[in-house]
Amino acid sequence: MHYIAKPFFAPVLVALLFVFAAPAVAQDGTIYPLDAPAEPNAIPLNTGGVDDQPASESWFRQWGDPMARNITEATLTPFLPEPGTANGAAVIVAPGGGFMWLSMGNEGWEVAEALAKQGIAAFVLKYRLHPTAETLEDFTAFMNRPRTAPAPPAEGEAAAETPPARPRRDLSNQLEDAEAAYAMIVDRAEEWGVDTDRIGMIGFSAGAGLTMHSTLNSESMNLAFIGPIYGGMGPVEVPEDAPPMFSAIASDDFLFGGQFGVIESWYKAGIPVEFHLYQNGGHGFGLGNPDRTSNRWFDAFVHWLTVNDFLTDAPGK
Repeated sequence: MHYIAKPFFAPVLVALLFVFAAPAVAQDGTIYPLDAPAEPNAIPLNTGGVDDQPASESWFRQWGDPMARNITEATLTPFLPEPGTANGAAVIVAPGGGFMWLSMGNEGWEVAEALAKQGIAAFVLKYRLHPTAETLEDFTAFMNRPRTAPAPPAEGEAAAETPPARPRRDLSNQLEDAEAAYAMIVDRAEEWGVDTDRIGMIGFSAGAGLTMHSTLNSESMNLAFIGPIYGGMGPVEVPEDAPPMFSAIASDDFLFGGQFGVIESWYKAGIPVEFHLYQNGGHGFGLGNPDRTSNRWFDAFVHWLTVNDFLTDAPGK
């Protein structure tokens, strides 16, 4: 049985829950093979392929969620509100996965479905990824490899004040995909009932990184608002025309680490920012995990959109 999206406005969340339901053992962190689901409403963005990619797109399941890796063809899948419920706002949804896989259910389809129920046109961006191993066995071994802590300084050596920075990933493909998604929504705005002045972007983990990267570097995207959810918290150089930001993360998320840099950057730039630091939730909580304080972030996000008039036509429009 596969995920089959009905016409753009039809609910699919219930179907997803049935499609990807699995025995209890599948709810642990073990990686299981998964047949590629049907995605009949996925629209190719035609942004090209991925250099040095020996493998084709494949899927797996972890923690009960469908994941895709080795994506070489970016697509955009619309989730439109039921007829008569649309408010004109639109959101590009960018799932996470360290730019090596995408959590398509937890941070993509489920979030888009929830947004559509709020009258918001949502568009799941399946962006291109960096290559991973061709076989699931090799990929699993890579994911389960032991992580070692930095060696302590030798006698007489001073300990480093900060750990060495990770090399920055090249996100040119991902930025191109995001720009193509934005351009497609603008081009088909009348068809999809979208107000082009109210197109935002929300992302999770690496998807939050892509949301921020697009905000800071794109010359063609004019995002009305952004929502980086459990993304990097380091300081950034904020453009003068940066959009208002809603940000949420849990204090027990390894990406938090007591940092408030990006929030401070937005605040010092004089641009509206709302920040929710939740007591718990860990990383990758999507719409929420049982008995975690972070479970209410989506309600807060919709309230933030409402208060800031992103869900209402401007006077005279």
